[in-house]
Amino acid sequence: MQNPSEPNPTGWLAPWALLPDGWHRDVLIECDVQGRLTRVEPGSAPGAATRLDGVVVPGLPNVHSHAFQFALAGKAERAGPHHGDPERADSFWSWREAMYGFLAELDPDGIEAIATRLYRAMLARGYTAVGEFHYVHHAPDGRPYADPAETSRRLLRAAETAGIGITLLPVYYEDGGFGGAAPGERQRRFLHDPDGFARLLQALAPEFRDRPDRRLGIAPHSLRAARPERLRAAVSALDGIDPTAPVHIHVAEQPKEVADCLAWCGRRPVELLFDIQPVDARWCLVHATHLSEDERRAIARSGAVAGLCPATEANLGDGLFPAEAFLADGGAIGIGSDSHVSVDPAEELRWLENGQRLFTGRRTVLADGPGASVGVGLLQRVCRGGATALGRPIGALLAGRRADFVVLAADDGEGDRPADPSELVDRWIFAPAGIRVAETVVGGRSRFPR
Repeated sequence: MQNPSEPNPTGWLAPWALLPDGWHRDVLIECDVQGRLTRVEPGSAPGAATRLDGVVVPGLPNVHSHAFQFALAGKAERAGPHHGDPERADSFWSWREAMYGFLAELDPDGIEAIATRLYRAMLARGYTAVGEFHYVHHAPDGRPYADPAETSRRLLRAAETAGIGITLLPVYYEDGGFGGAAPGERQRRFLHDPDGFARLLQALAPEFRDRPDRRLGIAPHSLRAARPERLRAAVSALDGIDPTAPVHIHVAEQPKEVADCLAWCGRRPVELLFDIQPVDARWCLVHATHLSEDERRAIARSGAVAGLCPATEANLGDGLFPAEAFLADGGAIGIGSDSHVSVDPAEELRWLENGQRLFTGRRTVLADGPGASVGVGLLQRVCRGGATALGRPIGALLAGRRADFVVLAADDGEGDRPADPSELVDRWIFAPAGIRVAETVVGGRSRFPR
């Protein structure tokens, strides 16, 4: 294995590799010193290349992360005092209160330490890039740190230490509910006004110059936390730095959010978003669970990516995204680990398909057609959508993209040259015992195992 601090100077030979047009044998993979793929050539002889023991797939983008919540995962699973009461039972909203309480003592050192552990865990499972939807900007009492970008810089440092690519998405958060409702005391660590948010972006912009492993975007938290005119101001501030940079937003995650939006303005959240802002492929609509048919079709037509987090959505009781219909509409999807109750892309894909099976009573719901591998099709879709959502040249083994890939192997020794590499991918997702991530390469550097 090469030194993880430097790209492999001789390249790799993959017995099987998943390229944009499907599986190929004996694929030579080479990259330059910047970690950009320069050659992806099937049917090659080994030469001096490092032989990989397994099948190679593109590294998976994680489109939605709240890093600090990794330390909370599994600690909010006790029933509350109103258990059994359908009106006041545990829900997303009670979980949110537990999350706010966890934040009370979290400092920048803690944020960096948690994120570093998390990002290493992502690499060990096959994620090679992360979209960090970051809203813990200030001290627990709400006062800005001496450097207002302190916690953002800590996340960049964590990503660099771990070796994962990152799209940092500082969150604009001002309101406590639709129509400019006052925020609560427990939200004070998140808050900005338009001028302060613009200054934050300007302070961060130099961190991204000449850094192919990073991208700066923004995340208006939600329409309940950023009223329309403030959302426009946040996007305008980003446009002054990079008018093509990604914009992510939570939308239509919970029925209560939809009902509150209708009560306030007579429109559903996705309807409102499309009315107030041009939505296109630079946008990632996170969750988008509770949609009308018109909203679902509008998202698909726009080119925006639906950022799905099935393990977290199940954990929080959010509901099921209408994935079958959305994909039939031509929609783009990505996956994220959100609250990090799972940090495994295979599990997210398993939840995505199995949720549709439970809902429809059918199997292979999200397959691309007769005879198609469900796992391979989903993997390719979320790699394409994830690359779009993170605004980076990733998600495919193709010259000009980043040298981000994952080696999958079977413990029974069939991982090197399986008769059907699609079967190995399907096993990794749907029956993972005995299938492992043998190596993760990011920007031409081996990041797992070290």
